[in-house]
Amino acid sequence: MGAMTEPASTVPSIDVAFVRRLIAAQFPEWSDLDVRPIEPGGWDNRTFRLGDRMTVRLPSAERYVLQVEKEHRWLPFLAPHLPLPIPMPLKKGAPGEGFPWPWSVYRYLPGETLAVERVDDVRQVARDLTRFLRALMQADATGGPLPGEHNFHRGGPPAFYDEQTRQALKLLAGAVDTRAAEEVWDAALAARFEGAPVWFHGDIAWGNLLVKDGRLSAVIDFGTSGIGDPACDLAIAWTFFHGESREVFRDGMALDHGAWARGRGWTLWKALIVLAGMTGAPASEKAKQRAVIDEVLADHRRHG
Repeated sequence: MGAMTEPASTVPSIDVAFVRRLIAAQFPEWSDLDVRPIEPGGWDNRTFRLGDRMTVRLPSAERYVLQVEKEHRWLPFLAPHLPLPIPMPLKKGAPGEGFPWPWSVYRYLPGETLAVERVDDVRQVARDLTRFLRALMQADATGGPLPGEHNFHRGGPPAFYDEQTRQALKLLAGAVDTRAAEEVWDAALAARFEGAPVWFHGDIAWGNLLVKDGRLSAVIDFGTSGIGDPACDLAIAWTFFHGESREVFRDGMALDHGAWARGRGWTLWKALIVLAGMTGAPASEKAKQRAVIDEVLADHRRHG
């Protein structure tokens, strides 16, 4: 759910040859290792395999640079508290070879991105994911990063995107049920978070969940993580889970009615701006988001 705007044109082309030059210049002990791209490579960052045991991750635009230091600071702290592996930073690279920002080398986590056909039981994925997210929420939040520019205000009130959401609704008049969507959005704004800040991931989506041997095996990309309201981590209820698996996820998260209202709001915001053409997403992604909107509206009618 990160921002989706084209990277600045002044950044060198981030390809295999460029990554090899960076590694040779800053970590020559690894210069003989093979470098190959990972697909899908991500939007906020470009990711490459480095040998068999590491990955290289480079911000694709300046707006993602704050995430580098955050991950190096907090992922080693969070990892021991979580029931699934998360990325472990090994080295932090410096600007160089024309690349203007810091970058990272991580330990490689094996697995494929989440897809229904890659798992044995979607309900078990829901159970495993809720166990992970509940453990994340219970980690000590003292001194953790509050919502802000580093994570596009995930964990804060969805009202931060009120103007953008209203604009998308105007653009989509006649294309979606804007009256029902406004009802969902207004409910999200009214359901204020009043609890103590807790850890959240910020972008729980199929591309950031890895599976191996039919089970959820790792959670990656903590760039939008922070402490605050965990409702933003509920979006996968409508973007991946359906029917019984969604109810397993809902029960396992054990969050109140207001959290689910805000979670629908976060999900609706992202789906609306993509469908309205406000993000630069491809046409194929727009079709997916129309289905997500339908799921959110139906869920609001049932539970709202």
